[in-house]
Amino acid sequence: MRSPRNTGPRPTVVTPGAQAPRPTPGPPGALVSIIAQTSAVSLPTQTAAQPATEPVEGEVREVVIVGSGPAGYTAAVYAARANLRPLVFEGSVTMGGALMNTTEVENFPGFTDGVMGPDLMMQMRAQAERFGAELVTDDVVEMDLAGDVKVLRDGTGGTYRARTVILAMGSAYRELGLPREKELSGHGISWCATCDGAFFRQQHIAVVGGGDSAVEEATFLTRFADKVTLVHRRDALRASKVMADRAAADPKIEFAWNSEVSEILGEDKLSGVRLRDTQTGEERELDVTGLFIAIGHDPRNELVKGQIDLDESGYVQVQGRSTLTNLAGVFACGDLVDHTYQQAITAAGSGCQAALDAERHLATLDASTVETAQTAPAADETVPGDAPA
Repeated sequence: MRSPRNTGPRPTVVTPGAQAPRPTPGPPGALVSIIAQTSAVSLPTQTAAQPATEPVEGEVREVVIVGSGPAGYTAAVYAARANLRPLVFEGSVTMGGALMNTTEVENFPGFTDGVMGPDLMMQMRAQAERFGAELVTDDVVEMDLAGDVKVLRDGTGGTYRARTVILAMGSAYRELGLPREKELSGHGISWCATCDGAFFRQQHIAVVGGGDSAVEEATFLTRFADKVTLVHRRDALRASKVMADRAAADPKIEFAWNSEVSEILGEDKLSGVRLRDTQTGEERELDVTGLFIAIGHDPRNELVKGQIDLDESGYVQVQGRSTLTNLAGVFACGDLVDHTYQQAITAAGSGCQAALDAERHLATLDASTVETAQTAPAADETVPGDAPA
């Protein structure tokens, strides 16, 4: 049997098909922003992965959050502070989302000197757990979101039921779509400089992309590489001015403007790339032993296709400025819904919104249930207008 993540009391066991009693709401003002208050809490920089809690037969949870990262963890903090005891599926491979692959985060409020991406995620994770969120390192492989009670299945065959689901699956690295790209992944091709940069000491590396992520990757890789060539299809970077200026001033960074990778070279490992000029069509070879791809992300929508409304780019559609989807009781946040900003702070903010929306949805359902119970006639009462039996 898989061991539980929390050592506290087990969830209340209810009869199959019944709903678990809803926890008593916290005091007014309990739902307050605490993301910037990490200095007041003793938090680990690393937390060991834990398997999923064995599902309790017939239990219906208040909130299940699918995904971690700034959106998922913030939703977990707020839901836990509301005494909803959320269950968070972090994923079986890497918890914490894309920021686990990021170096220094300089623009997240509350960190004057910046913070490493993995450290920020571990602090958010510890906050969520501190307030009662149940964190499990497992994947959700199937969801049925249509009914009043949502059904989720994990990678080991466990089945979970919930009154509300918060979708925070984030986004996945975008690939170039070239032959041998997948085969040489881990053999010279990477999407994560912080993960793999140290393997390329004193080598020539290419980074593909022109946004903040690409420039950040290139700058970080200069710690190890002799030279980094930043390949961009246009003649100017899309990155912020401070990032672009930093790269331009780095003597180890060169630029291949108006260029795109047209072919990946190498058999067992990367030996170079072929570049095509986007204006003239001319091609040339670039001898590199490392290729880091930073051309954006695609929303992880595989689990909800056919159930949740998506826009033409595959992002989950929400109602107005809320996190409500087209299905009652299902909320979406983070990079899964955001194709404009895609910042850690905006993801965290939408995670807060999702938890608040879920809490209000549950409160509305409970109020409706109480009102129905109060107005329903007792079993031995005669309803006006009905003839006595």
